[in-house]
Amino acid sequence: MTSTYGAYGGRYVPETLIPALDELTEAWAAALADESFRGELDHLARTYAGRPTPLTRAQRFAPSKRLYLKREDLLHTGAHKLNNALGQAVLARRLGKQRIVAETGAGQHGVATATVCARFGLDCVVYMGSEDMRRQAPNVERMGLLGAEVRPVEFGTKTLKEATSEAIRDWITNVEDTHYLIGSCVGPAPYPEIVRELQAVIGRETREQILEAESRLPDAVIACVGGGSNAIGMFAGFLDDQDVEIVGVEAAGAASLGSGRAGVLHGARSSVLADEDGQIADAHSISAGLDYPGVGPEHAFLRDSGRARYVGTTDEEALDAFRRLTRTEGIIPALEPSHALARVEELDAELIVVCLSGRGDKDLAEVLGRA
Repeated sequence: MTSTYGAYGGRYVPETLIPALDELTEAWAAALADESFRGELDHLARTYAGRPTPLTRAQRFAPSKRLYLKREDLLHTGAHKLNNALGQAVLARRLGKQRIVAETGAGQHGVATATVCARFGLDCVVYMGSEDMRRQAPNVERMGLLGAEVRPVEFGTKTLKEATSEAIRDWITNVEDTHYLIGSCVGPAPYPEIVRELQAVIGRETREQILEAESRLPDAVIACVGGGSNAIGMFAGFLDDQDVEIVGVEAAGAASLGSGRAGVLHGARSSVLADEDGQIADAHSISAGLDYPGVGPEHAFLRDSGRARYVGTTDEEALDAFRRLTRTEGIIPALEPSHALARVEELDAELIVVCLSGRGDKDLAEVLGRA
């Protein structure tokens, strides 16, 4: 068992997956050392994905703060998920894998995966809980248009946890020709490291942009946390800056960091929602992307070390922030980053950057249904 983040991380998987994880680890190390890999990713990011994404001053949403939004909602496909999907697709091609499987909750990772598979001519299967398919129907349609096969998951809570379990089962069965394109900084090593590195572009750009805009670093950076990929990408740019407060925001009904315990879920040890017997508990959030009973192991490590703190937001608070940003700034956010926006005004900080991880098109039916 390898462990990357103190007591967290590692590999808790069937023996049949160890060779594939070893192969992936070696390929990832080789890719990082290969300038052509980074060059290809940089070219794709600029000419296909739409990087760098802008930093937007939000003057009316929180008038007592100097608030900036890192606009991952303007990335191709509408969310930060494309950063990771592009990188892993290039990696899968280096491995000679023609078939891709993925899990999705809010549908944005599924859309990003289907997009890169269309771009590179790869076969694509996406697992999605039927409850998430209901509340994120536009993204299900987009995946189909892009050529992906979306397989509904009909057991348990019919959300992200079960979709992930099914994707892992598929991967175990078809490991010879299939790459599992995991969507967040979770799972067995080396996945948390891979996803973090591919999403760290968010933090690197933000750091440069805020220095250009304000001639100083922010007092705080804040991002929503489900599995935690947009947050770990944002935080990566500021972890060494001790004067910058780092805040992650979970859904109150899926607060793996706020009310969880150490445990194993989907191949790694982290902080999870579980009962006294260690059985994984159900999570709840109006936001399909935060509706997950675990979190990336690096987040658990950052919580324990005190470098980052994690707070919760209720469905109602997120809905209020969603509506306020829409009315005050003309930007319709996804429900996921709306959780982070809801905590901005209570921060003891003047200059704040929020990772606006995605746009709200996918959530309109859910929000309008609560009007």
